[in-house]
Amino acid sequence: MSIQLHQLSKCLDGRTIIDDVTLGIATGELFVLLGPSGSGKSTLLRMIAGLSEVDAGSVALHGRDVTHISPKDRNIGFVFQHYALFRNLSVADNVEFALRVRRVPKPERVRRREGLLALVGLAGFDHRYPHQLSGGQQQRVALARALASDPLVLLLDEPFGALDAKIRHELRQSLRRIQRELKLTTVFVTHDQEEAFELADRIGVLERGRLLEVGDPQELYLHPRSPFVSTFLGVGNLLVAESLARSVRLGPVELPVSSELVAGRAPRRVQVLVRPEDIELATAEPDVVPARALGRGVVEERAFVGAWERLRLRLPLPQHVRAVEPRPVFGDACFTVEALRPQHEAHRFPLAVGDTAWAVVRRAHVLAPATLRLLVESGPTAVASAARDFGERLATRLGAYHALLGERETRTNAREASPESSPLGAVTEGGAEGFDIAVLGLEPMRLGQTVDGLALIRHHLLLVSQPAPLPSRLLICVACGEPGKADVRFAERLAWQLGARATVLTVLPEGRGGEPTPAYVEQYLNLCYHALASRGVVAQTQVRRGAVLAEIRAELAEGGHDLLVVGAPVPSAGGRQKTFVGLLEQLLQQPPACPILIVRNQAGN
Repeated sequence: MSIQLHQLSKCLDGRTIIDDVTLGIATGELFVLLGPSGSGKSTLLRMIAGLSEVDAGSVALHGRDVTHISPKDRNIGFVFQHYALFRNLSVADNVEFALRVRRVPKPERVRRREGLLALVGLAGFDHRYPHQLSGGQQQRVALARALASDPLVLLLDEPFGALDAKIRHELRQSLRRIQRELKLTTVFVTHDQEEAFELADRIGVLERGRLLEVGDPQELYLHPRSPFVSTFLGVGNLLVAESLARSVRLGPVELPVSSELVAGRAPRRVQVLVRPEDIELATAEPDVVPARALGRGVVEERAFVGAWERLRLRLPLPQHVRAVEPRPVFGDACFTVEALRPQHEAHRFPLAVGDTAWAVVRRAHVLAPATLRLLVESGPTAVASAARDFGERLATRLGAYHALLGERETRTNAREASPESSPLGAVTEGGAEGFDIAVLGLEPMRLGQTVDGLALIRHHLLLVSQPAPLPSRLLICVACGEPGKADVRFAERLAWQLGARATVLTVLPEGRGGEPTPAYVEQYLNLCYHALASRGVVAQTQVRRGAVLAEIRAELAEGGHDLLVVGAPVPSAGGRQKTFVGLLEQLLQQPPACPILIVRNQAGN
């Protein structure tokens, strides 16, 4: 990683400006910090540069801790919004300024300056002064000056904000070309979503000092996690609907969704995002309802926006649906939907204000719950106390909701207890309904019951056998196949919120000495790595050969991992078959010192 931020925080006048930000930026990456005004973007950039002090946390550049090192010793190039050129110096002298300070010989300065001016498209402008240049040309000079000292990292703070749209577009293209040519790690701050989408390898969305989400532009736009990101990145129709076992009911429309979002937790209220371009406008007879139609609405607004036509429809609010965005009028029984369609569709099916049309959902995305919900075991035993302490600390760190299993549900005497009196029985009978993770103590003295009981719980399980610190290094054990992807996705969410590193491990049979890793295994692990890294988790992959359980234990010990993540299928509806067999059962019989996260998925059905 070129840039590694760990739990950065900053307060000003009693107000939190940057709130516990952890982020890794890869070498050669163009990373965009995006957020509204006042979200902390520029402050975070200045903390990386050393221009703002760090109250807590650390900044590392290329593995070197620079938290308390002066800006001039960090080897960083910085481009400001308002150019900050020396008005009394020529273009040549502005570009050479840092080189003169470092006493670089004149021939090298001239060579470097001429090369950079050619790179930014200003060859031959050496003797002009800033007042003789346009705004776009001045910003090109500022970029050349920032690159003159051959920095390890380039930081740009809304550099094109004061320029007109055409110049901004040209400069974005130039910056992207230069950044790729130099393979220079770059952090770009903006509040312009179009600018972020056009430039970024990855985007980090900041809001009130919190880094809400990190991902590549397409992933963040199509599959955001939080309501803020879903409506800040482009326009979105955000509705609250009801989840079923494998789908979401949006009024009269039932939409299939990824099973990991709703498995074992239905029915519950969920937020559904429908992008304007995923609303199809259709005409039909009044008694003919198109498939997936939210309802028949009246066109309230129509706007020409170049290649697209934007419309706003007013529809009756379906039963059990609540509108979040666009914000509904208080007390109104209707809601509005934004729709966007290409001009060829507008010509084929013209609509004017006052016309009616069906709003049909092509595609929708269910947001992950904003916060995790933990059900935490409580009770008098030492292991139960360790589970409760761990669960409560985890909930505090994640800002998650948590509830305790009542003492009456907790085993008070292991020898006298029955399955009905154990917390496992309470969870199995529905005590964890609506929760994401059950945090339970894993006690060898009740192991037989534990394994049988755990196998029937449909929720993710976090098993604690002794007091443990909050995880900072996750070991995710996967076999190469679809079920492992669900394990990685859930573990990624947890790792990102904790600011933890992650290692994805697969174990192959012991082969002949020097036998290469099969191509399909490398390809699968590469997918796992990118699923983690693209969302901001510092990740690596590992292949070991030998007996699976022995190699997992060896990796735990050698890698210093403090949370083991394994997967297990959810039992089929109404079934009571034992799903914890073989490897997982053996693991639970002799659990490691660290907690175990068992990710339940639908792959076994």
